[in-house]
Order: sequence, then structure tokens, then C-alpha cells
Amino acid sequence: MAASDNSSDSIHFGFREVPKGEKAGLVRGVFDSVAENYDLMNDLMSGGVHRLWKAAMIDWLMPRKGQHLLDVAGGTGDIAFRFLDRVDGDGRVTVLDINHAMLSVGQDRAIDQGRLHGLDWVNGDAQKLPLRGKSVDAYTIAFGIRNVTDIPLALREAYRVLKPGGRFLCLEFSKVEAPLLKEFYDFYSFKLLPEIGGIVAKDKPSYEYLVESIRQFPDADRFADMLREAGFGQVKYRRLSGGIAALHSGWRL
Repeated sequence: MAASDNSSDSIHFGFREVPKGEKAGLVRGVFDSVAENYDLMNDLMSGGVHRLWKAAMIDWLMPRKGQHLLDVAGGTGDIAFRFLDRVDGDGRVTVLDINHAMLSVGQDRAIDQGRLHGLDWVNGDAQKLPLRGKSVDAYTIAFGIRNVTDIPLALREAYRVLKPGGRFLCLEFSKVEAPLLKEFYDFYSFKLLPEIGGIVAKDKPSYEYLVESIRQFPDADRFADMLREAGFGQVKYRRLSGGIAALHSGWRL
């Protein structure tokens, strides 16, 4: 199933159809539940490889000193901290997340690591960014776009706030292509991962939703088309780990 159909009053929440107006609250409930175990969640869902994928994201972004990054759905600070480390602290990151619990985790982590400068923590919606147009140098979103109710709207908002010459980068789970890997991945995702989530995080339903949400997300080619439809140029993507995830890049030209 591809992105949301704007002509319908319902939308997918995992494999369920729900009224569009309810999805954001349902997603918020999932991340309220998993916030304290977010790193563990990503470790379980990627076998720990998400750390390498995030490093690859920063490598492709090639941050420069003095840049202003908007990191959306980045409440725990994972991407923001990597960005600031790459520019030796000479930069600014606005970390935006719709979920208060996720932002609290990130703020606590920042304090624990002595990161007191260059970070703004904003509770906000990817579909209605509280930033001026043409105000940021780069926009990143890692494992967050698939949870947005109206993905095309969020992409148009990303385009709006980027400066001309600004870069969009999205890291998201994608479609596995190799048959043998897909067979193993499906077994792990649908059979093992929810059980592990239930045992380790005491939250099997949230892990079931997260697995289902991955399967509902558009494949890499379709998502690249969505970026072009939002106005981005020089759109490219890289499949990671056999297609388990993909990195998407676009520019506001």
C-alpha cells in the first residue's frame, strides 16, 4: 500500500484502516510507550545496524560548520548529536518531534552528555512546521516519515523551510528485494520481533504496529517520485542492507 489517499477519510495505521484524524494520536501512543526503549527498539528492528545507517546518513549529508539543521521526528537526538559532532559543535540543530516523551528522552541524553549549546527542542508537527520559509540549510528525518498521516504534505513543508540549495535526507525502512533475505526478514519481523518486544519492552502491540507500518510505506522508487512531486530536484536514493532500509536525498534548487 502506498502513501495516504487524500481523497479518502481513512488511512492505514499498520494493517488497520482508521479515520485520518485519529492516526496522529494512535502513533503518539505508540511512541509514548516505546520512548524509554527507543534505542533498544531500533536495535531489535535492525539488528543494531541502524547505527551504521545513521552514520551513512551523516556521511552523505556532509555537514559544514555554521549550518542550521532541522531534524524532524528526531526527539531522542540521535541524528542531531551526530551532526554536531561532525561540525565540532559549530552548527545549530532544531530537533522537532510531535511526541513529548521522545523529546524528554533526547533532552535528558543531551544533559547527560554535556551538550548544552546548539540544540533547540521543539514540540511540533512535520505537516505544519513552526519555522519560516527558506530558513534551514538541511532537513533530516530518520525512521519518522512513515508515521506521518499526510506524507506529501510533510514533504511540501520540508521543501518550504529549506533554503535554496538546501538538502533533504530521509532514512527509512524500505522493501527487501532479494528473495531469500525477504523470506528471513518477513519471518523475523512478523513472528520474532513482536515476541521479543513483548518480552524485552513489555509492549508487543507497539512492535506489531511498527512492523506493519514498514510494510505500508512506499517502495524506494515511489518515494523518490513523491519527492519530485513535492518540488525536489536531483532526487536519488541508496538501498542499504539489501533494501531493508533506504536513504533518500533531494535538493531545493
